[in-house]
Amino acid sequence: IAGMERGYVTREQGIERFERIVSFLERADRFHGAWPHWIEGRTGRVKPFGKKDNGGDLVETAFLVQGLLAAHQYFAQGNEREQALAQRIDTLWRGVEWSWYRNGQNVLYWHWSPDKGWAMNMPIQGWNEALIVYVLAASSPTHPIGREVYAEGWARGGAMRNGKSFYDTVLPLGEDYGGPLFWAHYSFLGLNPRGLSDAYADYWEQVCNHTRINYAYCVDNPKGYAGYGADCWGLTASDIPDGYTASSPTNDRGVIAPTAALSSMPYTPDESMAALRFFYYKLGDKLWSDYGFIDAFDLTTGWFDRGMHIAIDQGPIVVMIENYRTGLPWNLFMSDKDVQRGLAELGFTVEAGS
Repeated sequence: IAGMERGYVTREQGIERFERIVSFLERADRFHGAWPHWIEGRTGRVKPFGKKDNGGDLVETAFLVQGLLAAHQYFAQGNEREQALAQRIDTLWRGVEWSWYRNGQNVLYWHWSPDKGWAMNMPIQGWNEALIVYVLAASSPTHPIGREVYAEGWARGGAMRNGKSFYDTVLPLGEDYGGPLFWAHYSFLGLNPRGLSDAYADYWEQVCNHTRINYAYCVDNPKGYAGYGADCWGLTASDIPDGYTASSPTNDRGVIAPTAALSSMPYTPDESMAALRFFYYKLGDKLWSDYGFIDAFDLTTGWFDRGMHIAIDQGPIVVMIENYRTGLPWNLFMSDKDVQRGLAELGFTVEAGS
């Protein structure tokens, strides 16, 4: 959508791409309406993410649907072809059986498999990246949840609160030091945290303070890694030299991921711009490749994740830069009447103009 608005692709090219995406999603495997974590690109069949994870993934589905609803709003008032595309998206949205993933309890579960059932046994509980799951589940026009599922399941009766200070910054929710920065990104690509609050937090304060703590930790650099500082910061989930990890101040492996600072552009614009300039102008071709910045790097060892671009890290950069510049993705998603109703059902307050 940002590319269409800015002329990087034509509207015709953008519509063709969305039609291809929707056509694939329509024929791909679904499990009570939820798509799996991985899908085989040629066939649309589930590609197991693990021995017991070969069915529906409600969290990944929520991230997908968040984008689909923004696209729905973008095309809904367009020409006949665009309206038809929006209608197909609406059909996919209505097909997700959010309430079924309660498994009869006041909490949503991450996974279900037709042959493994609920064996993964992962309740979706806060605080982490998954707020959007409960917002969309409450917003569903066909399979909704009520506030009690949010309060007892996600918020754990308020136990997700933190309230302690780190680097002189109060963290409203979550684990000490905030956890990996993607927790401040994934649910908020469409869901606008500015002016958003409920009984548990002011979500603009949450995402901004989480980011400031991550930044301050990198500037402090207690482990003495090379390169960490005001121009080179950001700990989140990414590749590392021997695999993959969710980096954070409490799990610091010396690896910086560009998505962490760049996807925080709406929250810390000055600090994020300083990082952008360092990544692009100072590290240059070591970090910049065909599809933008590579996933991660370690200046202590000289490791760069050569040629590796991970979509869940690349995508938030584009979306959050556009949110910082114009708010377009936020405005589209927040304009959806189902979403507005769902937020109200869960007890959220949305300030006018947010």
